[in-house]
Amino acid sequence: MYSTYRFNANEINENFLNSIKSLFANKEIEITISEVDETEYLLSSENNKNHILEAMKNTEDPNNLIEVDLNKL
Repeated sequence: MYSTYRFNANEINENFLNSIKSLFANKEIEITISEVDETEYLLSSENNKNHILEAMKNTEDPNNLIEVDLNKL
């Protein structure tokens, strides 16, 4: 069985650990922790990468930007 959990490290609590113990009761498990790099993930798909790069390029033209007054929202 393979499970992936993604959350902020501050969210790890006793309930989470107890659920892991319950889910994998009496089994040897391996826990691997890695820091998530959202940029790497978003750029991993060629289509997504192209979309993001095009959107970034569009912000270079001031005519493509929209100004919003947050006080009026």
